[in-house]
Amino acid sequence: MQLIIAEKPSLARNIVDAINGLGKGNMKKNAGFYEGCGYIVTWAFGHLFSLSDIEYYTEKENYDPSKKVSWKMENLPCFPHKYNFSLRVDDTGKADSGVAQQFEIIKTLCNRSDVDTVINAGDADREGEIIVRLCISKSGIEDGKKLKRLWLPDQTAETIRSALKNMKNSSEYDLLAHEGYARTFVDWLYGTNLTRYATLKSGAFLRVGRVIVPIVKAIYDRDMAIKNFVPEPYYAIISKEKTGGEEIELVSKSRFDKDSLKNAEELCKDYNERTAVVTSVKKKKTTLAPGKLYSLTKLQNVLSRKYKMPMNESLEIAQRLYEKGYLTYPRTNSEYLATAEKDKMKQIIASVSRLGYKVKFKEGKSIFDDSKIEAHSALTPTYKIPDKNVLTEKESLLYSTVIRRFVAVFCAEDCVVNKTDIVITLGDNCEEFTFKGMAILEKGWTAYDDCAQKDKILPDLKKGDLIEHVFKPVEKTTSPPKHYTVETLNNYLKNPFKEDKASISAAVRKKTDLTDSERSNSTEDSENDEEDYKAIFEGLELGTEATRTGIIENARQSGYINLNKDVYTILPKGEYLIETLSLLSISMDKYKTSMLGQALKKVYKGQISIRQCLKLAEHEIAFVFGNNVNGQRSKQEDIGIYGDEVGICPICGKSVKRDRYGYGCSGYKEGCKLRIPLSLCKRLITLPIAKLLLETGKAENIDGFISKAGKKFSATLKLEEGKVTFDFGNRKA
Repeated sequence: MQLIIAEKPSLARNIVDAINGLGKGNMKKNAGFYEGCGYIVTWAFGHLFSLSDIEYYTEKENYDPSKKVSWKMENLPCFPHKYNFSLRVDDTGKADSGVAQQFEIIKTLCNRSDVDTVINAGDADREGEIIVRLCISKSGIEDGKKLKRLWLPDQTAETIRSALKNMKNSSEYDLLAHEGYARTFVDWLYGTNLTRYATLKSGAFLRVGRVIVPIVKAIYDRDMAIKNFVPEPYYAIISKEKTGGEEIELVSKSRFDKDSLKNAEELCKDYNERTAVVTSVKKKKTTLAPGKLYSLTKLQNVLSRKYKMPMNESLEIAQRLYEKGYLTYPRTNSEYLATAEKDKMKQIIASVSRLGYKVKFKEGKSIFDDSKIEAHSALTPTYKIPDKNVLTEKESLLYSTVIRRFVAVFCAEDCVVNKTDIVITLGDNCEEFTFKGMAILEKGWTAYDDCAQKDKILPDLKKGDLIEHVFKPVEKTTSPPKHYTVETLNNYLKNPFKEDKASISAAVRKKTDLTDSERSNSTEDSENDEEDYKAIFEGLELGTEATRTGIIENARQSGYINLNKDVYTILPKGEYLIETLSLLSISMDKYKTSMLGQALKKVYKGQISIRQCLKLAEHEIAFVFGNNVNGQRSKQEDIGIYGDEVGICPICGKSVKRDRYGYGCSGYKEGCKLRIPLSLCKRLITLPIAKLLLETGKAENIDGFISKAGKKFSATLKLEEGKVTFDFGNRKA
């Protein structure tokens, strides 16, 4: 007898339906499982187990998960030698009765004497891998039973039946499980230790995580850049004269700052004395390639841009359609298909063609590329086509988006276009001006899927034509950066270091006055994506396709960020989070997160062990807690804990305590206004400095202040009438 443990009840039902369709009879339903045809099928409810709290390790025999405990700084940091998983609990801290009951069923079935094979049917990813593995290991399964893996790229009956015939040993997925466990442990280390540390230090509940913080910080940094942006005037060199009755706009790559008007005028004079001539007119009739198949991120980008659909909603709908058998596994980071899937694609094409679409099978590296698939191929429809009446409006919207892209990729008719490139040269190669245009001659795939390029009509010019021109300095102002949208944030998280490389050529881009759309001369997906896939496979991305949506939604529900239509902005709570973490020297930027992401990928590749990966995380966390290389705690940069008594108020004699924003007198209700801020001019006001101010009224020669102009300076601090002021009379030389 073979026991199949599905991750969710919906998958269990699909597996049962597939087995029933073999014609060997129907499986019988029992309490918590199905049985028949040589199989037993049971299920989990997603995560049945979760990692134990810190108190499990620190209080040991006194630990009671049902009792609420106060977080204590003395329990931090906590680095378990062996991690413990326990059954999921409800809001009261007690084991969830439904979870406990279902696990007892799984445990009993795993240990039935007639069960010789136990099959892991978790979702086809690292999380699904360990969800079912935990159920099996916690069941105390006897040695000698075979362990298999049912890997399902989709949940159609045919795929399930095929997968049941071609199962691999569970051990072949050990590295995937190792990465899953390592990722779970690392996230626990960061989330549990640093959330408690930041909360105890600040007095406000701060959710700190390995991925959530760099996501919030990216939005914070962008919004601060917009808030602090000061527009700078500059001069662009532009000519807008008519040639043959058509206005030709020539925009020079040169630009001049606000104090260089004279230089701009001199260049205009020079340009206006030269001849502008059309030196090249190239017209080419060619085919235009469609966009690539969708990864989850690219699908979410399109749905957000066109329909303002939030990421969590699009993922939820895609998951639902996957569970109904209409789409392949949605949490994929690839836009390519595996070469082994060619026959499968032919079957899907045959199903799609019956809907009236003109499609045919095609090959090529732009569609089939094994080197750009980590675990799952691109998101596509399955051969199982839904009746349009069975889908909700939004399900239909998402499904049609996926199937239309599939049809575009395998469209039987090419999109034929006329592309025109015109080059106008000024003087003896002083500067060249290039115009690109396109006209669609035959729609082809664009009849089904959007085309990023639109028809652009160029002036009717021939090689040798003289171009009228009068260049003038035109005053413009620099523009602030734009807020992150769902699409731009997704793209940033997928490859957070792409912007760094792009900034190298920023100066070149600033020399033109073209819009982003005018600079683009390619279809949506035609750019070289080697760098993006390298970032994914090396672990440089922030979060994964499977987790990113949930983490962003978590940040939104925590009140850190706001999503309005498809635009993200930082909220006051998010500002407080990032600024407080900075004060606490908790650096959770993209570099630290990516470093750990790379370590997790090395676990997956078998290059390092789980323990080695955890040691790296523990080292980073220990640094946050103030441990230096000798294990000694630094107190010079300490700001104490929320509620700590710092000293006595020199004004009213009452105690001064650490609060959320600094050190304040407990006599504030009686009118005492003494306050020492946590930071001043971007310099931390530490506990020793605060105590010195309370005791002597002075703290001399303090380094590390930064002026509004960005210059570092030193000064003496004075506490006068309950306020901290600078005394530059004793400034260090």
